[in-house]
Amino acid sequence: MGFTDRHLLGIEPLGPAAITEILDRADRYVALNRDPGRHADALAGATLINMFFESSTRTQASFELAGKRLGADVMNMAMQASSLSKGETLIDTATTLNAMGPDLLVVRHPHSGAVNLLAEKVTCAVLNAGDGRHEHPTQALLDALTIRRAKGRLHRLSVAICGDIAHSRVARSNILLLNRMESRVRLIAPPTLLPKGIEGFGVEVFEDMEEGLRDVDVVMMLRLQRERMDGGFVPSEREYYHRYGLDHDKLAFAKPDAIVMHPGPMNRGVEIDGTLADDINRSVIREQVEMGVAVRMAAMDLLARNWRAAEVPA
Repeated sequence: MGFTDRHLLGIEPLGPAAITEILDRADRYVALNRDPGRHADALAGATLINMFFESSTRTQASFELAGKRLGADVMNMAMQASSLSKGETLIDTATTLNAMGPDLLVVRHPHSGAVNLLAEKVTCAVLNAGDGRHEHPTQALLDALTIRRAKGRLHRLSVAICGDIAHSRVARSNILLLNRMESRVRLIAPPTLLPKGIEGFGVEVFEDMEEGLRDVDVVMMLRLQRERMDGGFVPSEREYYHRYGLDHDKLAFAKPDAIVMHPGPMNRGVEIDGTLADDINRSVIREQVEMGVAVRMAAMDLLARNWRAAEVPA
């Protein structure tokens, strides 16, 4: 079975066939997006509402562009100024949204599980654009598409995820996806930036960059998420960069053709050297942004198809 779900709330419920179907459709949208026309009609007549309870430039713009290229009417709700800030509950918001009759909600929320709760209360497709420390499924999918296009496959690769693992929903979704596709995942971070029970995630854990990066195919760097920290997790940014910031010298421990990734936004000189981030021979960070639009188009297209199929009488 491929992707048959009516919501995309996380990577955890997806099997290899569902992941592959999303990536295959996204591949076709990459080609469309490089065409001068750049438009399809998969969401023609549909209404997409972007609800971002956390500020985001890259992700919100990517979803908005994806919706418009599929022909949807796109509405961006300013959630910081919404009724929720006046005391309305998330369930009351869901009731209001149902009365408006949208076809697809894209939701980013600071609390883990909030998007799942909303999906239980609305009568349309819901796509998780990141909830707390829980998941960020389309980021993992666009990372997977970037890796697959660069390496020709997703299975049996060695992928190092480096940095602030403890606060990263991107890391969690990527670990789930890469394990599902039979790749080997290494986590590299100081102990203060590793979540409790990480050994149960089916990964290898390293504190030393040289040891952790040795012979890997992919190096994925994560930023320090200071907005989610409530204490001193690292001595200083300078010390952190010295030990865990990626530069050409540290990258030399990986395979000669290893690619460098970063979900953005980047803190140059903290988790990654600026010249390496811009090195077109090693960095695929720009490609990740491009793949993001295609993956979100594919996910919304498939969700719309699944809802339409469910509405057809047996």
